[in-house]
Amino acid sequence: MLFSSISFLYYFLPCVIIAYFILPFKLKNLVLFLSSMVFYFYGEPKYIILMLATILVSYIFGLLIDKFRETKLKKVFFVSAITLLLASLGVFKYSDFAISNINNIFGANINLLKLALPIGISFYTFQILSYVIDVYWGKVKVQKNILKLATYVSLFPQLIAGPIVRYETVEEELSNRTHSFEKFSNGVTRFVIGLAKKILIANALGELCSIFLASEEQTVVFYWMYGIAYSMQIYFDFSAYSDMAIGLGRIFGFTFLENFDYPYISKSITEFWRRWHISLGSWFRDYVYIPLGGNRVSKIKLLRNIFIVWFLTGMWHGANWTFIVWGLMFGIILTIEKFGFGKILEKIPTIFRRIYVLFIVMISFIIFNSENMSDALNTITGLFGANGTPLINDVTMYYLRSYLVIFILGIIGATPIPKMIIQKLKQNTTLNKIVNILEIIFVVALLFIVTAYLVDNSYNPFLYFRF
Repeated sequence: MLFSSISFLYYFLPCVIIAYFILPFKLKNLVLFLSSMVFYFYGEPKYIILMLATILVSYIFGLLIDKFRETKLKKVFFVSAITLLLASLGVFKYSDFAISNINNIFGANINLLKLALPIGISFYTFQILSYVIDVYWGKVKVQKNILKLATYVSLFPQLIAGPIVRYETVEEELSNRTHSFEKFSNGVTRFVIGLAKKILIANALGELCSIFLASEEQTVVFYWMYGIAYSMQIYFDFSAYSDMAIGLGRIFGFTFLENFDYPYISKSITEFWRRWHISLGSWFRDYVYIPLGGNRVSKIKLLRNIFIVWFLTGMWHGANWTFIVWGLMFGIILTIEKFGFGKILEKIPTIFRRIYVLFIVMISFIIFNSENMSDALNTITGLFGANGTPLINDVTMYYLRSYLVIFILGIIGATPIPKMIIQKLKQNTTLNKIVNILEIIFVVALLFIVTAYLVDNSYNPFLYFRF
């Protein structure tokens, strides 16, 4: 079930909200768990058993780790839990990738398993891993109530495409959270804005990307339009889902951490990765990079740590060499910045530093969205007129005029400018009242516009569902 669907907006969500708020607090987690099961079953009926099995594994092994904390069995149970969880992820996500590479390298003829990828498996597996690891480290108390743990893992606002919510973030709220009209109102506003970002901007940019990939009238300008459009599409698509997840969380009394912080205003790739997909970056930092020694090691080991993290970051996104190259590319650039280029960047005018980041990110996302490296290289060289590609033609001009407004909205929306203007207006007491009223009208109008688009448009899933 999609957040950006009529069935979710006008049937599923209202029913869940009504049931949630009319029942006493002791039943609220049960409402969320059961509704999350319905939500997931709607899209993945056969793989709901897999998710429940992983929840059961984390629950049982969490208890065993805690019970035998002072013995050697603690580590045995910990390693067993991690192995089972990673094996589940590996079989469903990477088995065919591994078999294909074995066949290619050794000339073997092993049949592919052709298993469908369970929706959201990377997200909920990483959440469960964080819980088990934190219990092992003693950072959080083991959860003895299986319903609370199951609610944490399956919570439908962030189940399918993040953000990756750690158990420690919502540990207290699973047992004791508050609800208020202000939280509810803020949650609805955040959700609707995210929904509008997805439907009005991300989907439109996605249409242009599909047109480009299917077109035989490609030009240098069209290649650049595609590179910029996809970079904005993936940002608005994924940040929109995070906005909606955070908004829904607030409605039900949960506080999820931010997942994006205007990454396209960054002045270095290092800064970009502090602002982009924050929950994933911090997960790899805390559970892989720091345990390996972080930056408090020799330069050789530091390089090892960086490339392990970025190899895994690429692999996390998908079983394809393009994702691995994408991850290692960032590993190389971040290493270069860390070992000297970062200091040089600081002396360069801000505008050029931002252009540098945007160009690198655009190239990376071209690789990210390609079926193979050959296609990626063809697109990248097309940006510079390779193979006699014309600069521009009438077809390109048509699509440039057609999508110019979307480009402008996307560029402005990817910056904190709108937010800063609203905050500035709210500092004035009189204007604050006017802005608050206009905000309500704006949100309602957005919802009506988005609904009209949903009624008219076809199925359009979030990009990060495939990860």
